[in-house]
Amino acid sequence: MKVRPPYPVAMPAYPAPWPNHEFGLTPFWFWNDHLDHAEIRRRIADFEDHGVGGFILHPRVGLPKDCGWMSPKLLDFMETALIEARRRGLVVYLYDEGMYPSGSASGRVVARDPALANRGLQRVVVAAGEAQQPWQAFFRPGDDARLVLDFTDAGGRRTLIVDRKTHATIRGLHYREEPPPGTPHDDRLEEAPLAGDILNPEAVRVFIEESYDAYALRFGDYFGQPVAGVFTDEPSLLGRLGDKSFRPGNLNFVKTLSDWLGGDFTPSLPALWDDTFPDAAQLRRAYHRGLQRCLEESYYRPLARWCADHGINLIGHPDEPDNLAHLRCFQIPGQDLVWRWVEPGQPSGLEGPQSTQAKAAASAMVLTGARRNANEYCGAYGPDFTFEEMQRLTWWLAVRGCNLLIPHAFYWSTRGPRLTERPPDVGPNQPWWPRFRPFADCARYLCWLNTDSETVCDVALLASGEGLPWQPAKDLFEHQVDFLYLEESDLLGAAEVNADSVRIGPLTFRAVVCAAPPGPAVAERLAVFGGLAPAGPEGAAPLDHIGGLTRCRPVLDGSHPTLRQRRVRKDGRDHLIFFNESDRPVEAGFVSKYLRLVLEWDSARPPQQFDLQDRPAERFRFPPFGLAVLATSA
Repeated sequence: MKVRPPYPVAMPAYPAPWPNHEFGLTPFWFWNDHLDHAEIRRRIADFEDHGVGGFILHPRVGLPKDCGWMSPKLLDFMETALIEARRRGLVVYLYDEGMYPSGSASGRVVARDPALANRGLQRVVVAAGEAQQPWQAFFRPGDDARLVLDFTDAGGRRTLIVDRKTHATIRGLHYREEPPPGTPHDDRLEEAPLAGDILNPEAVRVFIEESYDAYALRFGDYFGQPVAGVFTDEPSLLGRLGDKSFRPGNLNFVKTLSDWLGGDFTPSLPALWDDTFPDAAQLRRAYHRGLQRCLEESYYRPLARWCADHGINLIGHPDEPDNLAHLRCFQIPGQDLVWRWVEPGQPSGLEGPQSTQAKAAASAMVLTGARRNANEYCGAYGPDFTFEEMQRLTWWLAVRGCNLLIPHAFYWSTRGPRLTERPPDVGPNQPWWPRFRPFADCARYLCWLNTDSETVCDVALLASGEGLPWQPAKDLFEHQVDFLYLEESDLLGAAEVNADSVRIGPLTFRAVVCAAPPGPAVAERLAVFGGLAPAGPEGAAPLDHIGGLTRCRPVLDGSHPTLRQRRVRKDGRDHLIFFNESDRPVEAGFVSKYLRLVLEWDSARPPQQFDLQDRPAERFRFPPFGLAVLATSA
């Protein structure tokens, strides 16, 4: 008889009832080897026993070739998983690609129409002895090249810019041949389907037919329960391409960009390659903004409309960590925490574009009125990744507002090179699996707390469209001042601007921090507002100025730079989530005597001592990388 892993000691009734599967960890489940129907059912039962709330079905490299993308055999296995998940009340998300990046249907888009293959812009400098050749002479027929610009550069050389097929690929589901045991994983072992041109609406239409419509045809009866959505994964304008001479885009996009800008951009294209071209940096920014706008219209919005029409959610994440505009297209905006780009307790936890991503997704959720925001995390953190590190990343995300946690990943198989394919496995194949349940329960509680609750925050950090500023965000985090990212477009829309506040929907901001001077239209709109707070030297947040504006008064008795704080209002109580983002303990007292300790987690203690209770708190010791939730008295 199988023994169910025990709940933590003295699990209390608060909150009642205990958060359900909807809020549980929802890992990628890598299907990367020979599958079996009975084993699928057994593993799903094991997931539930360990506190997992659902999973993302992710076909992955290592599948046998008779189990290809959208094959009847693969869909049969998926249906077994959906039936078992429905029986247990678990949540499932379908993955929209045969590996990644999304947008190619494992090569089916190009197989249906070779004209839909990935395209890019390429610059070719013609050798002096060939300057009189027709431009077509420099390309193969299979490149399907189209001339965009034929000009003489600053050095007097004939130079061509063409729109042509890149021959880019995506990662494949199958090994070219099954590698011998002990072979380290290398992407060159994989089949590599051709990538589609996701700037081309026709290519995206075919992608939807080959993936989304195929899912609806087979699994439409499961949409809603257990299928909550479809995951799209970092669509890339150039697929996987080693040739660095390409720039994303095509001839049609250049024409569209010219229309948007009100003038022909074609003569400015050399700036994409030439740093000495006049105003090169400014022109590249305009080009990049145009690309993102076009991708939003050609890719993200059609997928989101399809999901809305079918009663489910578009979930996933864009290719960039600090792109707030694309996140708004998702019903469940998300990001990904991979490759050790972020490590709590290290500078990367607060510095650089990657450090903004969790707060970006949480901000998009609040600003669009979505219920959830997601983060795929732990992927490719390496074989030495520890259970304690996984917990730290989880708390790092939760204190920034993430409420749908996607561990990367639970592996079906670790046979041969599968073990070293974007490691680590963070689930059943790890020695920590018997200790997993208390951690999963704690994560479930935090996701519940961050869902359907009011974000208590009246500070905004303004983004200019060139990414999200991290320098002032670092200062705010270190002084326990919560904030949301805004875009300039938020202040030009339905925002209500008064002398002492900026109101956007249900949100009221008393301070708006500007890392850079806002554009003229935004500056004019904010002229009457007294809470504009320009960042100081090197982007420092004007903390003294903000302190006089915000109504969210400090609850701690002093400055604690390693503590992160988030405040939400749920079920009539204010809850404060604290995470000590360092390897040293922190002693802190609380200004309010009405706070009560609800949850504490100390990764240095045995996991069965995970504690959830309701008792008065006056002073508190936050252990290294410790987590605590305090709440006002009911």
